[in-house]
Amino acid sequence: MQKKLYFIRKFDFKMTQQEVANYLGLTLVTYQRKEKGESLFNSNEMFALSKLFKRDIEEIFIEVERTKEGV
Repeated sequence: MQKKLYFIRKFDFKMTQQEVANYLGLTLVTYQRKEKGESLFNSNEMFALSKLFKRDIEEIFIEVERTKEGV
């Protein structure tokens, strides 16, 4: 699942999946699959989402694992 994307879309921008799907020119089902991680976003879609949400691609799509210090 694209957790960062989900939270940015839903809580920061208060947009529905349908609104984002329309922005990207995707069907709702296709967008839902991509947000759930069942399908991948292509580079054009990633850049479009970066522009829409005014965030770097890495901030939206790269998950950072947190580890304990010294481990």
